Amino acid sequence: MAKEKQSFEDEMRRLQKIVEELSGGKLTLGESLKKYEEGVKLAQGCLAVLNDAERKVDLLMKKEGKFSLEKFEEEEADKE
Repeated sequence: MAKEKQSFEDEMRRLQKIVEELSGGKLTLGESLKKYEEGVKLAQGCLAVLNDAERKVDLLMKKEGKFSLEKFEEEEADKE
């Protein structure tokens, strides 16, 4: 069964919690590596969402300051 996609805000909160856990110094090396790996995946996903949002804004603001809507195609990585 496919994992349900969380919102950007939920992923950012999870990423912040991971950073706090890693900074706390209470995890074993194995736990730290698992948390770090999860954090990297979350950070990559969040960055992709932000990049897509930036491209959408750029498309809207294109043409000499006039608003225009152009076709936006999401990257394949974002469709997972």
